[in-house]
Order: sequence, then C-alpha cells, then structure tokens
Amino acid sequence: MKQFFSFVIKEAKHIIRDKRTMLMLFGMPTAMMLLFGFAITNDVRNVRTIIVMSNADYATQEVVDRLSASEYFTISKMVATPSEAEKAIQNQQADMAIVFPHDFASRRTGLQFIVDGADPNMAQQWSTYANAVITNPKGAVINTKLLYNPQMKSTYNFVPAIMGMLLMLICAMMTSISIVREKEKGTMEVLLVSPTQPLMIIIAKVIPYLILAFLILIIILLMSVFLLGVPVQGSLFWIFGISTLYILLALSLGLLISNIAKTQLVALLMSAMVLLMPIIMLSGMVFPVESMPQILQYVSAVIPTRYYIIAMRKLMIMGVGIEQVLNETLILAGMLIVLLSLSLAMFKKRLE
Repeated sequence: MKQFFSFVIKEAKHIIRDKRTMLMLFGMPTAMMLLFGFAITNDVRNVRTIIVMSNADYATQEVVDRLSASEYFTISKMVATPSEAEKAIQNQQADMAIVFPHDFASRRTGLQFIVDGADPNMAQQWSTYANAVITNPKGAVINTKLLYNPQMKSTYNFVPAIMGMLLMLICAMMTSISIVREKEKGTMEVLLVSPTQPLMIIIAKVIPYLILAFLILIIILLMSVFLLGVPVQGSLFWIFGISTLYILLALSLGLLISNIAKTQLVALLMSAMVLLMPIIMLSGMVFPVESMPQILQYVSAVIPTRYYIIAMRKLMIMGVGIEQVLNETLILAGMLIVLLSLSLAMFKKRLE
C-alpha cells in the first residue's frame, strides 16, 4: 500500500504542476456554468412586438395592456397594416407582430401572429407564449400551470446537462491523456516493471482524477444553487451516488481510449470525436431525444450521458426518489461493467 500511495501522490503532483491541466479542470466548469447560466439561454424575454390594429377599441386595448404588462413581450410600436409590420420585422426592428381584426371586440377571434421564423424554435416559443397571454375566443384567460420550473428558467435544464458533459469530458479525456503521456515518454514501461501490480498502477493514476471529479461536481452544485438559483430538490446522497457511478464509467472510457491511442494528440482527438459532439448533439443536452430521427434515437441509446442527465434532472429538479431513476441507474451500472471489463482486458493484452 505504501507503493500504491506513492504512485497516487506522484500522479497528483503531475496534475498540480501542470497549470494548463488545472486551468482546464477548474476553468472549464466555471466558464460553462456562467455561459449556460447567463449568456446562452432560450428563455423568452422582451420579445419586440408590433401591434397591428385599424380600430382601437376597449377589447384590443385590454389585450395590448396584458401583453405589455408581461415580462415576455415589449410593445415596440403600433401600425395600421400588416405590411408595415412585415417590413419592420424584415428590417430587424421587431420579432413578431399581432394583427387585430377590426371587429375583434365583438368576435374575439381572428387574431394573426406574424413571426420572424429565422429561428424556428424561438418562433414557436414566441407564438406559444403569446397564446398564453392573450385571451381565448370565449374571453377566458388561458391558465397554465408549470411544474418544477414555474419561472421557466433554461438553467434548470442546462445545469444537469453541463454536469454530465463536464464530468465525462474531464474524466475520460484527462485519464486517457495521462496514461498515453506515460507511454509516449517511455515511463510506462518503467512503472510496469516495478514490484507494483499493473492494475494497481492504473488505479493509482485514476484516483486523483476521481477526487478532482468530485471537487468539480461540488463546484457545479454550489454555483447552480447560489449563483444561478437552481434548487437541488432531491437527495444529495443519491445525487453523489449516481454521480460516482457515472464518474467511474467515464474513467473506464478514458482507460479504454488510452489502450487504443498511441499519442496524446490521438487520445485528445478520439476523446473529442467520441465524446464531445455526441454528448452535445445526441444526449438530450440541447435537443430532446424524442424529437430526433429514429436512427439517431438508437445511436443516443448507447451514450451514457443521456441517462445521467435524465437521472440528474429527476433528482435535482423534480426531487424524486431513487425508485424513479432506478432504470437509468441500472443502465449506467451495466455500461460501467462492460466498459471496465473491456478496458482491463485490452490493457492486459498490451502487457503480453
């Protein structure tokens, strides 16, 4: 055990002395949380809206007041014809226009939305929000009840996704590069001929990244609660428990990549191609899996981050118990067993 802890201390010193690695390990989570928390957001706020009406009656004014009182819409101006509104949208002076018919007070129907559809997702959201603010044809106010995220903050969606992406990238990428660096410099052979078992050497190299992953997880949770205002509704015990399972899975994937890659550059490229793009595009981090083509849904089924994000959203935002995330936990555990077995088997073959 003395030799084992010596290897752990040696690897920890390598990490601490490498300023670029430390910057990536702790700078990336902070930057990503700030970006997705404040800069990158799909919240509907201050939609520049033009009112088109030829007859200013009490019913029209009531709807306009309702729109201007909401935090979602900003009345930029009022015009008489739809063509004027379309021209303003074309000139990027407005995002959408609401056209009132001349007999709106008596009919309460015939409203038209003219929306800038350059971004289809946002255009759909603007229309949905406008429908929620404006009265329906019978004059009753549309009442929507939002569970778990009544303020409709996009950070509620992004925080669990950022956790899944960062833990996978940092653990897998850093582990693979660390082991490949030893092989590239020729020091791995020196370590393998030492009295310590090869498996213990690998575990010793992985432990510092395991500890760093927990530190990063704690930083993300603290930033989400105190900086972004995202509450942690569920049990911290199960959040850390499932995160431990996921971190071990990521470390196993890093070990697998290190068995295949021969240089640090190849390990970095493989980590980026195998992890970065699939996680962002196919894990449900940005786009709902249910909205993807069927073939891509099958591909996303083998991405561990997908199940971790689902589990964290349920635990953190919805506050459910372990029973509601048992399916995702079992899938992650199965993936961990497969990846770890495959990684160790390939590592033993390289020693022969």
